[in-house]
Amino acid sequence: MTRISTEPGTTDDRPATDDTLTPSEANPPKNKLDAYFKISARGSTFGNELRGGLTTFMAMAYILLLNPILLGGADKNGVHLDHAQLTTATALAAAVTTILLGVVGNVPLAAAAGLSVSGAISAIVVPHTTWEQAFGLCVIYGLAIVLLVVSGLREKIMNGIPLPIKHAITIGIGLFIALIGLNKAGFVFAGKGPLLSLGPTGELSGWPVLIFCITLLTIFVLLVRNTRGAILIGLAAGTAIAFIVNAAAGLDDKVWGLQVPKWPGDGPVAAPDFGLFGHVDLFGAFGSQGMGAISASVAVFTLVLAGFFDAMATIIGVGTEAGLADKQGRMPGLSKALFVDGAGGAIGGLSGASGQTVFVESATGVGEGSRTGLASVVTGGVFTLMLFFTPLAGIVPVQVASAALVVIGSMMMSQARHIDWSDREVAIPAFLTCVLMPFTYSITAGVAAGVVTYCVIKAGRGKWREPGPLMWILTGVFLIYFALTPIKAWLGVH
Repeated sequence: MTRISTEPGTTDDRPATDDTLTPSEANPPKNKLDAYFKISARGSTFGNELRGGLTTFMAMAYILLLNPILLGGADKNGVHLDHAQLTTATALAAAVTTILLGVVGNVPLAAAAGLSVSGAISAIVVPHTTWEQAFGLCVIYGLAIVLLVVSGLREKIMNGIPLPIKHAITIGIGLFIALIGLNKAGFVFAGKGPLLSLGPTGELSGWPVLIFCITLLTIFVLLVRNTRGAILIGLAAGTAIAFIVNAAAGLDDKVWGLQVPKWPGDGPVAAPDFGLFGHVDLFGAFGSQGMGAISASVAVFTLVLAGFFDAMATIIGVGTEAGLADKQGRMPGLSKALFVDGAGGAIGGLSGASGQTVFVESATGVGEGSRTGLASVVTGGVFTLMLFFTPLAGIVPVQVASAALVVIGSMMMSQARHIDWSDREVAIPAFLTCVLMPFTYSITAGVAAGVVTYCVIKAGRGKWREPGPLMWILTGVFLIYFALTPIKAWLGVH
């Protein structure tokens, strides 16, 4: 990014580095920990980072329960993975990748098994391969992204995206995570009848959704009152209320879904089982005993595209919300964070947890004031503890954690003020970027629509040179992305 002087009206256009300082980074460090993570320099405190790290974990703890379910299907030989081993692998990969994001990238971002990756592996890859081959594809797609980072291409792409589209990405992610929160809580229902509805029948019912509403309103009130730790306090209060209601009303566990607010019946401790670690067949999926070369290549392309742009958009959105981006939307330490995110694909494959990616739930920690990688170390540390206390991950109901997502979604909407909505050349691509993320339930689809529309509109105005070569290359890639189904049919890939 451009180095910004502390003197008003002056700038320094020397090339940015990962150690570039902005005006808010002028505070001297208090100790070595502060100096390493630039806690004071970024206007944060140790307390903010601790709260932010804990809040992020609470918001994404569901992955310890959901990922083993997603990967619980049988491979082409009818082999099912052991649930305990999957839980251990999920916690291990999340802990390693998240701590690396904090220590190496110094960003308040947490990573875990990407649901889109796990879903694709389970539904598309595994029926035609062994599990070892499927995890081998995760390693390959992760290494491919690492190569894009090392070459500098990934950062150039991120920095080459026009600023209005970057703001739109932040807004779109805000809408996306708010919809995720409302849907997980049962407040907004997707099913038969209308595309979306208020609850499953057009009206709200049941204790869980009421507790979601109480938690959400509690956090909003605390935020308006400028209460420190508003989100974490709200989540703790919501969990406590859920415990009391569940015990008093004797509710069926099924009404809560995956995470039930009660003390684990077998106790909080469970020994980790690392049986899946290292069971990888790197190139087996490309052979006759796997998917075949063409099908495996298409699968890797799909995983790279989703992992690349989902993480890119999340890093832009969360980084902007944390105030880590400059006026052009560029972030210090970006290349390191991107490298770790790419390596997360390989880490997840080696661990047996599928590819790791940055989670949008990281924004909940930013909402608590986290601005540095220390928050990520805290989140990763709790994931490490969960290797031995996995039953505890299920005591915070999804309905309570979902409230934090809606709150952060409302915060991220503030980026709308930076877009000139009267300029249709940028307003239309920005609009499509914003709305298609929640409407398609895909971050990549929103980014793709914004990029393609931006370039086409510029060309239609005779300004085809303005987007630049990288944006036009991205447009070509995204056109392939949108046409992937007919392309696969043409290639004879199923």
